[in-house]
Order: sequence, then C-alpha cells, then structure tokens
Amino acid sequence: MYGGTKMDLAQRRERARKLLDGYVDGPSASTEATARALERVPGASTLVLVEGVSDQIAVEVLAARSGVDLTADRVVVLPIGGAHALSRFARRFGPLGDNLRLLGLCDAGEEAVFVRGLAEAGVGAAHNRAELAELGFFVCDEDLEDELIQAVYEERVVELIESQGDLRPLRSLQSQPAWRDQELHAQLRRFFGSGASRKLRYARLLAENVEPGRLPHPLQELIARLC
Repeated sequence: MYGGTKMDLAQRRERARKLLDGYVDGPSASTEATARALERVPGASTLVLVEGVSDQIAVEVLAARSGVDLTADRVVVLPIGGAHALSRFARRFGPLGDNLRLLGLCDAGEEAVFVRGLAEAGVGAAHNRAELAELGFFVCDEDLEDELIQAVYEERVVELIESQGDLRPLRSLQSQPAWRDQELHAQLRRFFGSGASRKLRYARLLAENVEPGRLPHPLQELIARLC
C-alpha cells in the first residue's frame, strides 16, 4: 500500500474531506455549486461557463497554479449543470443580457450543443472548434478527465489513487469482466466517473499534479484568455 502502510477508513475520509474543502458535495452538489457561483456574479467582468462541478474545480485549481487570481480579475467559474443549460446562461449574461465577457469549456460529446447554444444566445456562430475557440470556448478531447489523465500520465494517476487509499476499489473495477481487458486509460476514466464525490475529489488532485508544461490544450487556451 501507499507509504508502506494500510490506510484506515478515517484516514481515507480525512483525505477526501481535504480535497473537497471549499467545494460542495452530496446529492445537491450541482445545484448548490451553481447557486454559490451565481452569488458571486454581481461585480464580475468575466464568466467561465463549464458543464459541472468537477470542471469548475479543475479550472480554478489550474488557474491558481498558473498565477491567475480569479477574484482579483473579477472572474467567476460557473458550473451550469449540463451542456443543455448553456443557452439559458449565455443569454442571461452574454450580449443579449448583462453583456459580461463569456468563456467556456465543454466535452467533445457536447460540442454541438455548445455551438447551438452560443448561436441562440447571440454570442456568435461557430462551425468548428477553431471558430469556437475564437469565441472563447474550448473543447476537451472526450472529457476533462481524459485530458487530465493524459497530462498527469497513467502511472502517476495510479500512484495518486493509491495515495488516497483507493487502490482496492480500482483493482476491483479492473477485475470486472466488462473492464478487465480494457486499457488502463479507459479503466481510470471509468473509475473517476463511477461516483460523484470521487469525480470531484480527483478533479482537484489531478489538476494539482499536472506538471508545468503539460497543461491540457483546451485548459491552456482557456487560462491564456484569463491572463
């Protein structure tokens, strides 16, 4: 086991608690995180629209690591609760509403939804990723977890999982018939996606362990717009 000792349940819970410090958790995490972010919108000049709380965590951690002070720069990262809510928030806060500067991040599977939502909200028309980027919206290959696993390296990701006392659940997943023959990368993505709290915790842990110079391209482009 990590560090040569077996981690007990209390230790695992304490490490999980620390990773979620400052963020919401539980069944209502999505709606509560949106509500908290909306409370910070008055006085903001820039909104970063992301699909969920794990995206919010990763963007905020990586921005801080890149030297961006979101509070000082009047930037709010707003988890919108799914791609299909983009049009509503972009209309409310974009050029047809409060006219704030809008940036964003989405998964590859939701690219078309973002394209349609931005057009409906009057932000602009885009027909490909390059045009989306010109509007300030960036697409992850597959999803954010996929990007972070690639950036951190699979072997290091397993070490981080072990450091949290979660190696046994990972090995259990890898032994399941549906997953035992899958590549490690796919197994790790499934592992992170198999629990809401786990997804949030590891969004932070992975973002904290991305080596300098290996920032995923869509996040690099997004943060460059914030600098």
